[in-house]
Amino acid sequence: MAAQGRRVSRAGRVLQAMLVLQIALAGVIVFGDFQRLVPEMLRADPPPPAAVPVRPGDQTRRYSPRDLPQDRPASPGFPRSDTLPARLQFTEVRDAGGLTLLLEGEIAPGDATRFAQHLAQGDAVTPDRIALHSPGGSVADALDIGRTIRAAGWPVAMQDGAACFSACPYILAAGTERIVSRGALVGVHQHYFGENTLLPAFLAVESIQHGQAEVLDYLTEMGIDLRLAARAMQTPPQDIYILVEAELTDFALATQMVD
Repeated sequence: MAAQGRRVSRAGRVLQAMLVLQIALAGVIVFGDFQRLVPEMLRADPPPPAAVPVRPGDQTRRYSPRDLPQDRPASPGFPRSDTLPARLQFTEVRDAGGLTLLLEGEIAPGDATRFAQHLAQGDAVTPDRIALHSPGGSVADALDIGRTIRAAGWPVAMQDGAACFSACPYILAAGTERIVSRGALVGVHQHYFGENTLLPAFLAVESIQHGQAEVLDYLTEMGIDLRLAARAMQTPPQDIYILVEAELTDFALATQMVD
């Protein structure tokens, strides 16, 4: 009986230790989230991207897909949806310059496959260029779409009034020519790379570093100055850093700026 009592006592201590460990882990998670959320609640939010003109040294704006400019660009025959699509929408526009394929909307997981399927349709016509209007989204899909564009040798254009944020600039980077209107907005920030956002960042360091390495390899492959990645890493995910013309050209994200 005494031996049985000791076994029960040891089992109780083990269960107690496991409970204490679980409570401690929960405390670490709550503390990590508390450290992240409190500064965000106390800080003054920057304005949305289109609310205040960007100038050197004043380039950080609030990030929200709903804040993307919805005004139609000046270029005739270049349609835009009244509401931003929840995943990429592919629209073909033909004008005197040839056929433009507009990629518009958020970049959802699986959109790289949808893009390849659109290009492979039996009656599809090969575009002369790609145009963008997107708040970003899935980094992995943006990189895959970019590699498809570079392999095809297409130029990429940002038209007047369009925006390209978050993961979208990686698609822009893929163009053999990268033609950006001075009336367009291009911005970068940190990415989550799919980690569980309920956990503190230190528990997902390996995933973050792997994702960042993929992006750095991609930018190098596309001939983009890695200072672009530095600007992204310095900007929290809830904000967006709008690139000014000098950065777009110095980082080689734009090969040509147009009015």
